[in-house]
Amino acid sequence: MIDDTHPLTDDVRMRPAALGDAASFAETLTRSRAYMRRWDPVRPDAFYTPEGQEQRLTALLADRDAGRAMPWVLADGDDRVVGAMTLVSIERGAFRNARLGYWIDVDHAGRGLATAAVSRVCELARDGLGLHRVAAGTVLDNVASQRVLDKCGFELYGTAPRYLHINGAWQDHRMFQRILHDGPPQG
Repeated sequence: MIDDTHPLTDDVRMRPAALGDAASFAETLTRSRAYMRRWDPVRPDAFYTPEGQEQRLTALLADRDAGRAMPWVLADGDDRVVGAMTLVSIERGAFRNARLGYWIDVDHAGRGLATAAVSRVCELARDGLGLHRVAAGTVLDNVASQRVLDKCGFELYGTAPRYLHINGAWQDHRMFQRILHDGPPQG
């Protein structure tokens, strides 16, 4: 189920990220760089190169193989990256929790892709990974992302002062969570 491809729209599907996506990530992130600046850390220019993305993906896929992360790509009909969903800090045991991060290409924003993908990720987190809770945070003025989380059943549970260093400054974040089930931990 985690390794499957999941259609989101007629022309976009969600699938596990692969090392071969590095060049496509670099192209899409470069195109979307100015658009996403308000919500991203300051990144070196090398981050936006195929080599920089290959390094990032290598580390992320190692975390996936160790059970600490699950990265997905949103890909169009030509298999170009148009967004990403990533569960990180996956914890087992009594917590059964992960943090969700996501972004959509500037040319695909506002089309409902994030809502469809976040909803699907939550299903996979529950049914494929056996998680109880998924958490996400947004900078205070990222209203679009807050709407996505609200539509997907996340609840606001607080504000974290100076939570992440975003766009060159420590930014307060609204903190959200979605409880996926109330059954006992499995596996």
